[in-house]
Amino acid sequence: MTTAPLRFGIWALVHGPRAAHQDPEEPYDASWERNRDLILAAEELGYDSTLIAQHTINPHQEDLDQLEAWSAAAAIAALTKRIEIIAAIKPYLYHPVVLAKLALGIENISRGRFAINLVNAWNRPELEKAGIGFPEHDARYAYGNEWISIVSRLMEGERLNTSGEHFNVTDYALRPTSLYRKRPLIYVGGESEPARDLVAGHGDVWFINGQPLGDVAGLIADVASRPRGSAPPLRFGLSAFVVARETREQAQAAHERLLSLAAKDAPMKAIQKQNTDPKVVMMQTMQKTPRVGSNGGTAAGLVGSYDEVAERIEAFHAAGIELFMLQFQPFEAEMRRFAHEVIPRVRARQSTGLAQSLG
Repeated sequence: MTTAPLRFGIWALVHGPRAAHQDPEEPYDASWERNRDLILAAEELGYDSTLIAQHTINPHQEDLDQLEAWSAAAAIAALTKRIEIIAAIKPYLYHPVVLAKLALGIENISRGRFAINLVNAWNRPELEKAGIGFPEHDARYAYGNEWISIVSRLMEGERLNTSGEHFNVTDYALRPTSLYRKRPLIYVGGESEPARDLVAGHGDVWFINGQPLGDVAGLIADVASRPRGSAPPLRFGLSAFVVARETREQAQAAHERLLSLAAKDAPMKAIQKQNTDPKVVMMQTMQKTPRVGSNGGTAAGLVGSYDEVAERIEAFHAAGIELFMLQFQPFEAEMRRFAHEVIPRVRARQSTGLAQSLG
């Protein structure tokens, strides 16, 4: 379906390990230094993007450290040269005028490598304990729709006059706008009906949570068919946790190890479930199959031999996935393994396919 170049990204470790919190091979570390070093290493290894999830308090356990996404994104922008930097944002935490100004600042620090990931909130205490309140699911998306419309137009340099249900903005313009393109990209997460409408109306890239290929293909077909006016065709990204080894048996053994470790986090997961809006489709999807990792994790099926994982990635790309946002554990060692063993196999398969189509 897609002819867009296939790209690989990494999730920043903003709240520690992605698969299991009691892994002796991955001690808990959500520090700025740890995240900086991982992202710099990812850029050196050839990864194309990083996603910095945004939470004010740790969503798993409140007494654990949590990296602040937007200050970290600005610092990463100044330290890197090539990698795309995506910072997640929950609309209720920032007025759209303020957020648009922050985004344009990081866009220009990075020389045109910045993007927003709009997430309409699922972690109840983060908003309720701040006195902001936690509106019903569809009301959060209605708010996000109005919010991102203002952010997008301000980032494009429009002098804005708008009056809506939540915001009144009068004769407002931001300078400088992006010095490198029309505006930063807008990634959107969420798979509910309101989320699909929002990404079709305002997004550039839809982030899909890890799940089997057939389910992902159905999601892509649905959202790709929705009207977008004069906007370019929507692009698609997929979150996935990777366990790749020389053989399938070795990968399965490594996966079982992580599943056993993740079982020890049951009390933490119970707290997270209690704090989560049950209408969030991501959480419903994640209950369908045993898996490790967040945002679908290993449910995408990237567990197997190097060749098997490369083949599955190619199949997802053929279905329309452009960007794979990846998780690993232990993160750095497995990130390096993937770069050395899987990415070259994917590129080789693509080159062979292109040669065959031209021949």
